[in-house]
Amino acid sequence: QVQLVESGGGLVQAGGSLRLSCAASGSIFSINAMGWYRQAPGKQRELVAAITSGGSTNYADSVKGRFTISRDNAKNTVYLQMNSLKPEDTAVYYCNVESPPGYYGHWGQGTQVTVSS
Repeated sequence: QVQLVESGGGLVQAGGSLRLSCAASGSIFSINAMGWYRQAPGKQRELVAAITSGGSTNYADSVKGRFTISRDNAKNTVYLQMNSLKPEDTAVYYCNVESPPGYYGHWGQGTQVTVSS
């Protein structure tokens, strides 16, 4: 079993920044992709950003140029640097990892990000 622990959420004013972290532990065979999703009230969960084991990244159009995903493979940790935050970024942010290859069923408990206008 893989455990994912997220941290770094909070309340910030529009234009501010936050950095989310997600540490994976437990029965980790190998971690391929790592990613961040978010879910706002009344909306479906959506992909925010993802990063492969080789460092290739993918971003939702709504966050391109503002968010940066990175990872520390030695620590099994993924980060999401969020700059120029907007009220529409308000959501619960969830970490997700691909481990073993092809399995994406591991989710963190979520961390709330609230951006005030």
